Amino acid sequence: MRRIALLSAAVTLAVASVCAPAQEPRLPDIGSSAGELITPAQQQEYGAMLLAQLRHYDYLLEDPLLDSWLDTLGSRLSASSAQPRQPFTFFMLRQRQINAFATLGGHIGVNAGLVLAADREDEVAAVMSHEIAHVTQEHVLRGAERAQRDQLPILLAMLGAIVVAQSAGGSSSNEASQAAIMSAMGLMQQRQIDYTRSNESEADRLGIQTLSRSHYDPAAMAGFFNKMLTRSRSNAANWYGETPDYLRSHPVTTTRISEAKERAEQLGRTPGGFLGVDAVSDNPLLPSGLQVSGKALLGGGTGQFDYARERLRVLSADTPALAIREYQRFESAGKLSDAQRYGLALARLQANQAGAAASGFAPLLEQHPGDLWLTLALAEAEARSGKAAAADARFESLLRQTPNNRPVALTYARVLAERNTPAAGKRAQAILRPLMGASAQDAVFQKVFARASEIAGDPIRAGEAYAEAAYLSGRPEQALVQLNTLKKRAEVDYYARARIEARIAAITPTVLELKRQGIRDEDLRRR
Repeated sequence: MRRIALLSAAVTLAVASVCAPAQEPRLPDIGSSAGELITPAQQQEYGAMLLAQLRHYDYLLEDPLLDSWLDTLGSRLSASSAQPRQPFTFFMLRQRQINAFATLGGHIGVNAGLVLAADREDEVAAVMSHEIAHVTQEHVLRGAERAQRDQLPILLAMLGAIVVAQSAGGSSSNEASQAAIMSAMGLMQQRQIDYTRSNESEADRLGIQTLSRSHYDPAAMAGFFNKMLTRSRSNAANWYGETPDYLRSHPVTTTRISEAKERAEQLGRTPGGFLGVDAVSDNPLLPSGLQVSGKALLGGGTGQFDYARERLRVLSADTPALAIREYQRFESAGKLSDAQRYGLALARLQANQAGAAASGFAPLLEQHPGDLWLTLALAEAEARSGKAAAADARFESLLRQTPNNRPVALTYARVLAERNTPAAGKRAQAILRPLMGASAQDAVFQKVFARASEIAGDPIRAGEAYAEAAYLSGRPEQALVQLNTLKKRAEVDYYARARIEARIAAITPTVLELKRQGIRDEDLRRR
């Protein structure tokens, strides 16, 4: 009973983090045993396991440019939160439902649908700052504590269903496992709401303060909540239902929206607080009574929101052809914006129409010279349309301008790997090596580096990276088999053997625990 399988633990704690029983507001909880129940190290471990399982079932949308945008936005907000030293991990999910959630270890997920529903970055920041507050105030941790105490029958039923599904074998085991997880989550959502009313009020209050300190519009929280409520009432919330998923887990009322508006207005009246659209400057170095645009005094957003939203639109579409049709519908209603033109060209690139994509990116880059997103896109399109020299020149220039930039390095390395030559593989390895120290938990990096090493004629490094990618994708047993096989190769030197044996020692306890619970890797079981 005390040692639940690691796989089910990740899912269990993810569910627990969004399934605290509803309560009436009461006196503050002075002290909590939650910190003793789950240590910070365990929280990080559970969060990492959750990411691995989401990656395994292809729920994550991992793209270097989008990851960079989301992490920049999240880091800016978390640095201005109530606990700026709290570590956070921000990740994107490909689902188009409007939703976001926080779970253990400061892991915060954002659905593509939430970004697509937003008109400006401030609205995405508003939801993220609310979720950050749930973490900093330990609402997630206390929810997990209550879930473990009050919902053990449901959690054990879910674990049993997962074990039965996995042991069934065959091509349907994955679907059965997912169905078990979804059924348990649905049952818990029917019986409970995510957070108490007092938790929601506190997260709103602190989230609005975080927005203001980060130089985002604090009124964006009330505005976005009101937008979701309106969409819900008009039966046009999202692609899959009349109510945004976020409203199911974070119930919004007109009273709550009014309170959020009032808090934002109070910040606007506070010296040093958020400045509205127009404000009179009291800076003694400026002319008396000078009226300055509030936006001009703000730190501003990341400057990447419009491109990020359109990139998400393309990468979250079921197929590139559907994304192209989506832009054609936009075009029939009016002229496309520059960001939408970028999205249409990207959809064509994804549809293997590299020449048409390059023709779309080139004029945009002329209008916005030096833009990283456009330069990367054009270089990738040129590489795939037979203009390798022009593409390499753009990539190399970007590397010189922004050394060790993750999106640049990964995009260039992928393009090089597509050439499938030893020289291209070695160049890709050289580009990626400076990032290795910070990429131990980066599944995208490990996959790209593995392929680059493979075509470069470096099977040992390739094998290590492939095993690491398998582990980070929720396949620890497969990773262990790969490492044990790799260790037996004659060309493994002393240093490589030491690295491999260290990873085997680290992964083995996880695999043994999964086996003890009857959970085996589905591919290995079929052999």
